[in-house]
Amino acid sequence: MGNTEERLLSQRSRRLERYTRQLLLAEIGKEGQEKLLAAHAAVIGCGALGSVVASSLVRAGVGRVKIVDRDYIELSNLQRQILFDEEDIARGLPKAVAAAEKLRRVNSDVSIEPLVTDVNPDNVEEIIGDVDLVLDGTDNFETRFLINDACVKHDIPWVYGAVIATYGMTMAIIPHSTPCFRCFLAKMPPPGSTPTCDTVGVLGPAVNIVASLEVTEGFKLLMGKEKELHRRLIYVDVWAGTLERLELGKRGDPCPACDLGRFEFLEAREGSYLTRLCGRDAVQVNVRGKAEVPFPDLARRLSSVGQVTFNDYMLRFRVDSYELTLFPDGRTIIKGTADETVARSLYARYIGL
Repeated sequence: MGNTEERLLSQRSRRLERYTRQLLLAEIGKEGQEKLLAAHAAVIGCGALGSVVASSLVRAGVGRVKIVDRDYIELSNLQRQILFDEEDIARGLPKAVAAAEKLRRVNSDVSIEPLVTDVNPDNVEEIIGDVDLVLDGTDNFETRFLINDACVKHDIPWVYGAVIATYGMTMAIIPHSTPCFRCFLAKMPPPGSTPTCDTVGVLGPAVNIVASLEVTEGFKLLMGKEKELHRRLIYVDVWAGTLERLELGKRGDPCPACDLGRFEFLEAREGSYLTRLCGRDAVQVNVRGKAEVPFPDLARRLSSVGQVTFNDYMLRFRVDSYELTLFPDGRTIIKGTADETVARSLYARYIGL
């Protein structure tokens, strides 16, 4: 054996040394580890769930990890978003950049690509086009429906995850093999009809547990162990100490996405779009389709974090330096910013589309 071959074998041995405890697992072993090292995954959203997921992927040796997030770090994030600290806030770092900086110091062998962008119908196909797996770290239904459309269209597996209060859920989706997200949830809930972390809170340990379940299903997909997937929706309530696995069968009606090939979110026929209001330091969020916002329920949730007034015609919510005026059809004028990314984040945090 020549010196070059010996050197390459030595480098490979050192590279695998950090994964010794994984190599010992019958579920992974050397073959599984090699597949992880060769894999490419995208984490969409790097908040609570996404930061735990990204950290787990990089530490496990997934060869290439793309981290996509539109937001920056705030003090209230540090309670549950494990990759960030006070210095990141002082430096004004976007979440994707701060996460990449931390994780490169954890595992320099992994290629980490941070993308500071809002995932939308114009860019989602390019973002996921070169990956083997997409993992959900988002905070809103619209982006999940969009991810589902893109993944079903391009036959890319993805893992859904969500956490609120003390409970959360996750499921792995293999297009045209398992039920997709739209099979599970036919229509997007109306604006303001579901709680958000900013209105009802979230328990840090619940995030860690759901993210760990989510990324474990991701490992199975990356290692080609589809037969070992749960193929169910896993629901866990950390406070109550309960875990359920719920069977998901297809509904009677064909799924628009995986049965009929209609990608309404990807084609921007569903979801929302934004318009800057000239000269008003404001952005309008418009919701496609019909919506009926439950003002009393939404006002009750929002009252714990800001000032709320409403009547039959509009709901007005003030928080920090922003004012959100919401109409019954979901249309919302957000005053205090002309930045569409900020407006979209505020809408997702408080209205919960």
